[in-house]
Amino acid sequence: MKKINIYTNNNISKIILILMIISIMNLLNIGIVSNYSYSISKPEGREYRGIDVSSWQGYIDYKKVKEDGIEIVYIKASEGENFKDPYFDINYRNAKKNGLKVGVYHFLTATNIEEAKEEARFFHKVIEKKQIDCKLAMDYERFYGLNIENSRKIAVAFIEELKNITGKDVIIYSDLSNAKDRFNIKELTKYPLWIAYYGDYRELEKVRLDWNTWTGVQYEDNGKISGIKGNVDRDIFTEDIFLKEASSIPEEKTGKKVENTKEIEYIVKKGDTLYDIAKKYNTRIDEIVNLNNIKDRNKIFVGEKLKIIENSIDKGIDKRATGKVIYTVKKRR
Repeated sequence: MKKINIYTNNNISKIILILMIISIMNLLNIGIVSNYSYSISKPEGREYRGIDVSSWQGYIDYKKVKEDGIEIVYIKASEGENFKDPYFDINYRNAKKNGLKVGVYHFLTATNIEEAKEEARFFHKVIEKKQIDCKLAMDYERFYGLNIENSRKIAVAFIEELKNITGKDVIIYSDLSNAKDRFNIKELTKYPLWIAYYGDYRELEKVRLDWNTWTGVQYEDNGKISGIKGNVDRDIFTEDIFLKEASSIPEEKTGKKVENTKEIEYIVKKGDTLYDIAKKYNTRIDEIVNLNNIKDRNKIFVGEKLKIIENSIDKGIDKRATGKVIYTVKKRR
């Protein structure tokens, strides 16, 4: 049989060209060979059903949430350097009251290192003296034109400052794209990953990242849970989500003053309209209607008790006192 010589000049040129193309595609991360270290998988141990919430969900009936099998709730505490979520204290108090494990997160908006540190300090002020069960979460997903290097420095600065002033462990919340290409440095991959991956989270085992396990997965953003009107993010968490010691967040003596929010029980008086009440307490008519299951917003009755979340329209830091207030009406003069 006649031998075929594959090592002709023409074939050698083709082989060299193919090898060059493969090398270039690897450098550009086009996917023939992954640049990432691990196939990400779930750690051993049981899973915990969770949700994450903010003022977007409005008032939540945590008794029904617990009855629906939810075990962990991550609550938005703050955003930027001065915005406290108006439902934070109410969500925290009612989740704890009904036996749920509580985590808290901060939405990071910093554009430089100093702002990142200031946001960490503000987050601390919002959550101080609260009994938190789960690792503190950094939600960093808007970068305002920052390049990858600078956004990495901001993330590192925020986490390190937060750990230093609270003494608590931190987890990174991220979508898949940013986990792959923005947070994939050793200064960040040493922290646990809570990843947004909508669909069957078990398919994450096919994904390669610089983390070898996930600690949480947000697997849908349109979930339905008893006690919550509308959609809610749903999550699966592992044992690693919990703080080693669920002690109170230490108090910071300096920094911006952040006061707790309050629920108000308002007794309707003659001449009241929902518009007037909503305007007086800086809230929305729709919120009062939903909170009190009002069937006809044009019909409220003298002496009727209405639950109101004062200042629930998002306008920066909540300047409010703590506790529940009963408002008793007086006759007009």
